[in-house]
Amino acid sequence: MLVFPNCKINLGLCVVERRPDGMHNLETVFYAVPLRDTLEVKTLEHSNAPFELLLAGNKVEGRAEDNLVVRIYLALREEFDLPPVSIYLDKHIPMGAGLGGGSSDAAQMMRLLNEKFQIGLSPEEMEYRIAPFGADCAFFIREKACFATGIGNEMTPINLSLKGWQLALVKPEESVATKEAYAHVVPQRPAIDLREALQLPVEQWRGKVVNDFETSVFRSHPRIAAIKETLYDMGASFALMSGSGSTVFGLFRNAQPSLAEVFSDCFTFQTLIRE
Repeated sequence: MLVFPNCKINLGLCVVERRPDGMHNLETVFYAVPLRDTLEVKTLEHSNAPFELLLAGNKVEGRAEDNLVVRIYLALREEFDLPPVSIYLDKHIPMGAGLGGGSSDAAQMMRLLNEKFQIGLSPEEMEYRIAPFGADCAFFIREKACFATGIGNEMTPINLSLKGWQLALVKPEESVATKEAYAHVVPQRPAIDLREALQLPVEQWRGKVVNDFETSVFRSHPRIAAIKETLYDMGASFALMSGSGSTVFGLFRNAQPSLAEVFSDCFTFQTLIRE
């Protein structure tokens, strides 16, 4: 069985307060983007091993047992006595990018196993089971635009569509560690409610829809700041860093044929948003 996990961007990200447990409460909007990995699961016949993991595309570091798709499989195997499987994961979504590629792989793995082995879990049950694997994992079970609060794990669907816009993603070679991004951010309530700001025309989002991580990240990673300014120079109606970086996205009225040329040292992706 074959699926194609996609990623997300953050339309605004406000770090509103530090929690007693040392984590931070956020306000952000998750929006699905059609940049996809490839994930396939087949039953392993006559195997003594519970699984095998075959990787392609972008290099994935670490032990197979620590990969999120394997962890999802092992958790469901223990609960529902699943048979041994062969897992093929072809990574196209860049890692350390603020796009949630790993979380999406995990969610699609759970959905795939649920369907392939007819487990019978509802979307709500899958969201509950996947929550411990990552704050934004549950978003990818349904992939509907949502306003996320808490640590990014409390989600409320919102009516928001970027249909008809050209989306550009630019990720430099450098990455930003989440710990690094949080280390220098100053929690504060947003001056403008994010949901209200996103109801304005996209052309009016600049300066109103913000990412609180940009101030500190841009200071230590000027290349990321330069990418954002270049997107505006190219005519973007709006540009913002996604998550804690290092990807910057731009929304354009028209396709940008020179995108890969301008950012020749970066990963780039461009698509027309169709829904």
